[in-house]
Amino acid sequence: MQRRRSAPHTFEENIAVEKTKLEAQLATLKPGPEFDAIRKKIRQLDTASHMAGWLSPPGLQPPKAF
Repeated sequence: MQRRRSAPHTFEENIAVEKTKLEAQLATLKPGPEFDAIRKKIRQLDTASHMAGWLSPPGLQPPKAF
């Protein structure tokens, strides 16, 4: 029997899911090294999300093949 595959997730969706998980984890921690590491990872995900937006503006189309 073949497994059904779900629709692939976009890069932005994956970032949002990971960020949500980390924010939930951050809410349970007290300040310390692990807290700081998770905050740093959240900042990196924010930066990646912004950069992905810059690199794929909605109005541009890929060049057409001849």
